Amino acid sequence: MRRIALVGDIGSGKTFFSKLFGYPVFNADLTVSKLYKKNKSLVKKIKKKFPQKVSSFPLKKEELLNIILQKSKNLKVLERIIHPLVRKKMKNFLKKNKNKKFVILDIPLYLENKLNSKKDIIIFLEADRKKIKQKLNKRRNINLKLINLLRRNQFPIKLKKKKSTFVVKNNFVSNIAKKNVKLILKKLINERDCT
Repeated sequence: MRRIALVGDIGSGKTFFSKLFGYPVFNADLTVSKLYKKNKSLVKKIKKKFPQKVSSFPLKKEELLNIILQKSKNLKVLERIIHPLVRKKMKNFLKKNKNKKFVILDIPLYLENKLNSKKDIIIFLEADRKKIKQKLNKRRNINLKLINLLRRNQFPIKLKKKKSTFVVKNNFVSNIAKKNVKLILKKLINERDCT
């Protein structure tokens, strides 16, 4: 099994691209969202750290947003609570899919959290900032203050590009995205057959 990780700016299309490969996808954002809704012990830990901010289980998005926006360091506190659970879910996902040719990792802080190994295929999705902003503005309940805070936790784009195996320009056109994914998979399969 080879791991393909998608990295890029917030709103660059990682989740959309991840679905185009046709292989199992681990989506960290979706995993976190499920944990907030279904994991009572997680919400208890968060409530213990932020008793005035959390009312009850399941954790509400507005409460989470208030915690993060109250102080920027609160994001780090939350990450220390949630990231071990996400890593555990990722390990289970990898174990479950160990016999697949590829797995796709859609993890926003993949490089920043040092989840990568030398054998990983890292694809940087490069997208125009104006188009990203347009896409983000179409999302429901988007909070630009939160987006900017999250961006500060990410590596600079130049560094992400440098660490990537492939850099793919995402112009948000479905047919072109599919073609790019097909080309990458073809190259990886040919490379694999040669070794």
